Amino acid sequence: MAIFLCDEFPEANMDKVIKMCLIHDMGEAFTGDIPSFLKTEDHEKNERELLFAWVGSLPEPYLSEFDSLYREMIERKSIESRIFKALDGLEAIIQHNESDISTWLENEYDLQLTYANDKVAFSEFLTRFRELVKNESIEKIKKDNKSVF
Repeated sequence: MAIFLCDEFPEANMDKVIKMCLIHDMGEAFTGDIPSFLKTEDHEKNERELLFAWVGSLPEPYLSEFDSLYREMIERKSIESRIFKALDGLEAIIQHNESDISTWLENEYDLQLTYANDKVAFSEFLTRFRELVKNESIEKIKKDNKSVF
């Protein structure tokens, strides 16, 4: 998704955003992609430790670059890190919209309508995109007759 946002965020270094996305996915390659509503602090700590151990095994200049990017991702102060985190949240709800609704847990119905709202709030474009994804979730829920809409 980051590739398609270059024009929307001309002030951002999208190569950096793409690297952040890849680093994040590498952490999940070590631990599995644990759903956010099931992920505990222990899961987060384990993912961080495994990722930092892997990053620590890299030669320079990759070691310094990846370490710096990961710390920036955690701090979430830069435009690039905020874009990354928004895309991470959006990807989760888009993935749920693409999955069979029979696989959803009960709490996922509400999460489809609220998850990542805080992560996209810094951007009008991403907020509108989130709204489109939410509308798809609502339609999916209605089709399954689980709706109170």
